[in-house]
Amino acid sequence: MRRRLAPALLLPLALLLAACSGSSSADTSSGGTGDGTDGKGSLTLNIGDQKGGSEAVLRAAGELDDLDYKIKWSTFTSGPPLLEAVNAKAVDIGGVGNTPPVFAAGAGSKIKVVAATHGTSKGEAILVPSDSPLKKTEDLKGKSIAVAQGSSAHYQLVASLEEAGLTLKDVKVKYLQPADALAAFISGKVDAWAVWDPYTSQVLQAKQGRILTDGEGVVNGLGFQVASPTALADKKKSAAIGDFLERLRRAQDWVYEHPEEWAKVWAKDTGLPYDVALASVKRTNGTRLYVAVDKAAIASEQQIADTFTELKLIPRKVTFEDFVDTRYNGELPPSTTAPRLYKES
Repeated sequence: MRRRLAPALLLPLALLLAACSGSSSADTSSGGTGDGTDGKGSLTLNIGDQKGGSEAVLRAAGELDDLDYKIKWSTFTSGPPLLEAVNAKAVDIGGVGNTPPVFAAGAGSKIKVVAATHGTSKGEAILVPSDSPLKKTEDLKGKSIAVAQGSSAHYQLVASLEEAGLTLKDVKVKYLQPADALAAFISGKVDAWAVWDPYTSQVLQAKQGRILTDGEGVVNGLGFQVASPTALADKKKSAAIGDFLERLRRAQDWVYEHPEEWAKVWAKDTGLPYDVALASVKRTNGTRLYVAVDKAAIASEQQIADTFTELKLIPRKVTFEDFVDTRYNGELPPSTTAPRLYKES
């Protein structure tokens, strides 16, 4: 008999998964001050964020205490609508995963990738039920797999299948947004689920499933800060963006050094159980470090773009380099620098 997720664990995950479906656009009322703004001064930087993202980590690390410009926060459900806002000049900069910029570029959006993080890809996983007979990726042939179309998990699924000598034509892909995929996975309507952290950690902590294969060595583990070209052309805003990125780098260092403290903040901000948040921090979230948006990063994203173009999910050829601005690379390490790992406890 399949073990069901306890209701107390299932509800926060379902809410978070629904939030990642991109079903709504933005909530500009977030922020510790109650009006969605931080800092002081005549300049306002409009920043797009996701739940438990930049604002939460900057606040936890004390990096919002001495701003000489204002930050107006807008919280988005996922990367694609955030980048739509960047394209529309409603947001100056915001953080997303490795796949949304590819689709935005394919749509001809006016965006520029200005910063990158590199973390482990252990949370990018293909999950199967705990009692599943499937043991290796090759066993997925002919099986049904849930995945969110155009997501980072979608690319991880394609790449993992290719490594096993399979293609999407060899499996039964069910394009489901995560909330629906969760329900299908729990009820046994699909054989596997390609998804990302913290949802991977949620399923593992609840002992609802196990990892068949993960993204280590298959996907690039990159995340990005993406800015509006209009904001970058404004001297004062571009300087503020540079300062904002420096604060994010320091905050990420703080996360690595304070995993338990950050997990408590993250859990409170997202509704995740603390044990799930801590597991996700140690598996992926806390392993990230800021790296240069260099030729290797661009080439890796180009590969993702070409893959989705071949699958006809992107309507035209994308030259990813055209959507990159390297002015903030500074002395950052190469994008291929190994993520920071936690010692096994």
